Amino acid sequence: MTRFAALLLSLSFLVPAAAEPLPTTAATLEELPRLRTLDGVVEAVQRATVSARITGEVAAVYFDVDEFVSKDKVILRFKDTEQKARVARARAALKEAEARYADAKQEFDRIAGLYREKAVSKADLDRAKAALEAAEARIEAARAALAEAEEQLAHTVVRAPYAGVVIERHVEPGETVRVGQPLMTGLSLEKLRVRVDVPQTVIDAVRARRRAEIIAPDGQCLESDRVTIFPVAHTASHTFRVRVRLPDGRHGLYPGMLVKARFEVGRERRLVIPAQAVAHRSEVTAVYVVDEDGRVHMRQVQLGRRLADGRQEILAGLEAGERVALDPIRAGVVLKQGGAR
Repeated sequence: MTRFAALLLSLSFLVPAAAEPLPTTAATLEELPRLRTLDGVVEAVQRATVSARITGEVAAVYFDVDEFVSKDKVILRFKDTEQKARVARARAALKEAEARYADAKQEFDRIAGLYREKAVSKADLDRAKAALEAAEARIEAARAALAEAEEQLAHTVVRAPYAGVVIERHVEPGETVRVGQPLMTGLSLEKLRVRVDVPQTVIDAVRARRRAEIIAPDGQCLESDRVTIFPVAHTASHTFRVRVRLPDGRHGLYPGMLVKARFEVGRERRLVIPAQAVAHRSEVTAVYVVDEDGRVHMRQVQLGRRLADGRQEILAGLEAGERVALDPIRAGVVLKQGGAR
């Protein structure tokens, strides 16, 4: 390589390459749903207190407060010595009634044969028939008594009506309880709804769409089209009670928690930009505006909601048609270098 060629090569590294143009996009006005956000309270759809169906002594309680119980799981047992004895007596009575019925049937068949041979009178046949019918009735009574005794025995074992969590325990082992006395209270965490009081000014829009979004404290968004609206307003607050059923499953929500319920109540034009154009600098939220001369300016903005397609609503700080940089980091570098792209 000649000395002149080497000099040209060294100078080429000192000449900066032409800067690529800063990618921008225009802020646009678009028609978006007008939303109304209200406070809501989570509540359980399934909440029940299991009560005693027999009078007896509590033998064992298997679950306590805050414990999860599967459906049909045994949660409590009564002392069942008396109930088992009743079942045994009822079964013995049924066997005796069946034996008496067999004797009465055999006697009736014998008398009926003799009657056909004209060996006994019609009165003898009627007496045998009556004895057979009485024996049959005793069998039915014995079967009913056995069914009742077995049902009383079954009531000594208390099972969970559905899967859920125990929130209150009303009895302890050794206690004697009466029929109807509460034993345990539980609720399901897989079937929840949100209770919201909706102002009368927007209830017609809510009733027309019957859709809602529930915003959990951690930011999780749950959509639902199972919206129940009470037909009358509260006389003091003039609001309508609305229930929004959440999708079945565990969502990290618990009855009594405060959440946000968002309803679409109309349409409105809003300013939107791509969310990637928004820069967060400490406590400042801003965008980099590029003017017609190519100068870059940092502009603080007020954000609205984040749209599902990745765009960001701008409430203040920007006008429709203004262009913003899509790469805030690079735009910041350009600004520090003099503000021209």
